[in-house]
Amino acid sequence: MQAAIAAMAAQTVIFSATQSSSAALCSFPNLTRGSIAHSSFFGVSVKPAARQAFSLAAVAQRPMTVVAAAKKAVAVLKGNSAVEGVVTLTQEDDGPTTVNVRITGLTPGPHGFHLHEFGDTTNGCISTGPHFNPKGLTHGAPEDEIRHAGDLGNIVANADGVAEATIVDSQIPLTGANAVIGRAFVVHELEDDLGKGGHELSLSTGNAGGRLACGVIGLTPN
Repeated sequence: MQAAIAAMAAQTVIFSATQSSSAALCSFPNLTRGSIAHSSFFGVSVKPAARQAFSLAAVAQRPMTVVAAAKKAVAVLKGNSAVEGVVTLTQEDDGPTTVNVRITGLTPGPHGFHLHEFGDTTNGCISTGPHFNPKGLTHGAPEDEIRHAGDLGNIVANADGVAEATIVDSQIPLTGANAVIGRAFVVHELEDDLGKGGHELSLSTGNAGGRLACGVIGLTPN
């Protein structure tokens, strides 16, 4: 019974296909049954849209910078002597940076205090390099127009050898291209002559003598 039903369905499909072919030939009188295999396409050809290739190599790499939220930093100064200290930095928005300094173990009197270019202490404080000087100027006082960005003047130790100071400066930001994060503070043996001493080192180091202690600046939680 099922075989008979299947046979009837097959005949129906064949009959329908035959009728469709005849209708198509009637619609196009110039076509014959023998030319169907060579017929042309009638209609609009739609091509699928080409996929756009995506390459990770095409994504430009941006240099790493300190995000604007980083507004506090600290440096712990140590050296080969008894001199040591802590320096904290804070910056509000894009305003000047406030530097709070407390260093102990110094001889009484003024000592040059500078920001140096590198945060490298592998060879002691000498490997911190020269004063931070992105503009390529000569050494000067903090208030001078011509100065290193790292020229922060002198701190003065009292009779107990303790120097405490607050410095506010606009050339040592915690964010941006000239951010001081990863650089180092250095306290020196002698007074900084602020570039006006006439010594051969006045316009490079302020003739501030040896490096007593140094510390690399790092971020702290806000």
